[in-house]
Amino acid sequence: MTYSKIYLQAGRDEAVRRFHPWVFSRAIGRHEGNVADGDVVEVFDRKGEYLATGHYHDGSIAVRLFSFAASAGGPVTPDVPYWTDKLARIRSIRQAIVTGATNCYRLVHGEGDGCTGLIIDMYNGVAVLQAHSIGMHRERELITDALRNVFGDELRAVYDKSSETLPGDYGASVTNGYLFGRTPVPHPVQENGNTFLVDWITGQKTGFFLDQRDNRALLAQYAKGKKVLNAFCYSGGFSVYALEAGATQVHSVDSSPKAIDLTNQNVAANFGDATAHEAHPDDVMHYLKSHDHQYDVVILDPPAYAKSLPARHRAVQGYKRLNAEGLRRVAKGGILFTFSCSQVVDRELFYNTIVAAAIEAGRQVRVLHHLSQPADHPVSLFHPEGGYLKGLVLWVE
Repeated sequence: MTYSKIYLQAGRDEAVRRFHPWVFSRAIGRHEGNVADGDVVEVFDRKGEYLATGHYHDGSIAVRLFSFAASAGGPVTPDVPYWTDKLARIRSIRQAIVTGATNCYRLVHGEGDGCTGLIIDMYNGVAVLQAHSIGMHRERELITDALRNVFGDELRAVYDKSSETLPGDYGASVTNGYLFGRTPVPHPVQENGNTFLVDWITGQKTGFFLDQRDNRALLAQYAKGKKVLNAFCYSGGFSVYALEAGATQVHSVDSSPKAIDLTNQNVAANFGDATAHEAHPDDVMHYLKSHDHQYDVVILDPPAYAKSLPARHRAVQGYKRLNAEGLRRVAKGGILFTFSCSQVVDRELFYNTIVAAAIEAGRQVRVLHHLSQPADHPVSLFHPEGGYLKGLVLWVE
């Protein structure tokens, strides 16, 4: 198949040669052939040497690359065999990463897996696909066929949940739905032996926050015999781990009544009528300010406070206020787990914000752990922007 060609300006090819997955519009010198949003294009340097293949979009990020000459050996055709080979290689890594009593994990993590613009989460035989680019969304049928090749009879269904993540008018025209098979929701999955009910149709993101798996397991080491507050609980992941570890009391707080319902369902799925658990539908800041409870362990896992650079300053102030209040609710000698998933708030800025919060709260604090996303959410060395989740475990005096 013949694809349109894009030629970079002189000196603008080094990032691509270093496997950075984005070509910015200012780097492009000229086009050969007509290009439209979502088209597969081949990228060349000024002298005509092939560099990579990707999806075109008329915007600041003009091409999102999924294949490089240095690794593929030359131009590729993104057909079913191509995607089958790529997904099979990715799955082999996941099989080494995800072990034990866990059947939910991230199969494809965008740029970290050389699949720019594509997320695939696996939930006990169901693949939930989210495309962040028009080009990758147009590959969805080929990717579905590839998933069937890779997983065989293990694959029960493939669900496309891309309408919320696709750009502009294109996203507004997309309807979420099954690409293969069908299964009732909520759908039970196992994570480290704990049961969770996942609803990818109406739930946030793809249905469950898989990126906190390792951090939930770490919490269990600190929760036995403790009073725990899980703020921004969503579906109660941290709450279930705390109860399983033997926490004497767990309070789950979220402003969303649906989140509270999910939390109660997941607690019941694991423990029946757990008298040690209480779920509170409340704004977290209101809850922290209106109660004088002291907890041995507090978890603060808010949604992204900033999704763009202009919003970063306000987000930092929000993180500071939240963590100052959270620190005031930690009993002397207790533990705070605190997180940010705002990509524009880097690790250093987040750390400094927590320092400011500790000063405001007047608490002496020591860092026990620096936290991140698990290995099934890999980050390319050449695309550090993929490392979005950062967290700290703090010992509070």
